[in-house]
Amino acid sequence: MMQSLGIDVFYPIVPDVDWLARIVPAGVQTVQLRLKDASDTQIRRQIAASIEITNETGCQLIVNDHWAQAIDIGADFIHLGQEDLEKADLKAIKKAQIRLGISSHDADELEIALAAQPDYIALGPVYETKLKKMKWAPQGLEKVTQWKSRIGDIPLVAIGGITPERAPDVLAAGADSLAVITDYITHDDPNARIREWIELTGQYRHPLS
Repeated sequence: MMQSLGIDVFYPIVPDVDWLARIVPAGVQTVQLRLKDASDTQIRRQIAASIEITNETGCQLIVNDHWAQAIDIGADFIHLGQEDLEKADLKAIKKAQIRLGISSHDADELEIALAAQPDYIALGPVYETKLKKMKWAPQGLEKVTQWKSRIGDIPLVAIGGITPERAPDVLAAGADSLAVITDYITHDDPNARIREWIELTGQYRHPLS
């Protein structure tokens, strides 16, 4: 695999390092650590442990939101939502040569994200998601195509309600990568589902630049 940014087509999101340690050895090449309601000590411990695990396996770790701790501990990729983007020190992130992904949900947020010169842009929710209540309606495949046309060579990560059955259509619409959490984490056998995702998306792997 020759992803120039280290982003695989399959991009699972985990709520803690325990889940990360569970799924990464199965062959996951990209993973996002999304910690919520954690203390600073817990955040730092989990980021450090996640870096150790992903370094051992050659997996790309992306830290959600906690950009200052990520810089201090040595992560090399951060993901920011729009609210966190407003508060983040983009100059410090760029100075640390940390790559950056940014969420977007509508046209205004897309322009804000593009102004930050990110390494990828996420669009969602593509489909209805049960993970959390969203104020945005499902974007649909047409929006995926429109977003990709607008951002050009910047990788587009699709998120929200994506399943293995829907994955080929989302990729055909223009997504470069598929961020997934609910589909595998609520499955009767999460590890088997992860393996299914890896097998499915292996045929779609291509360089993201």
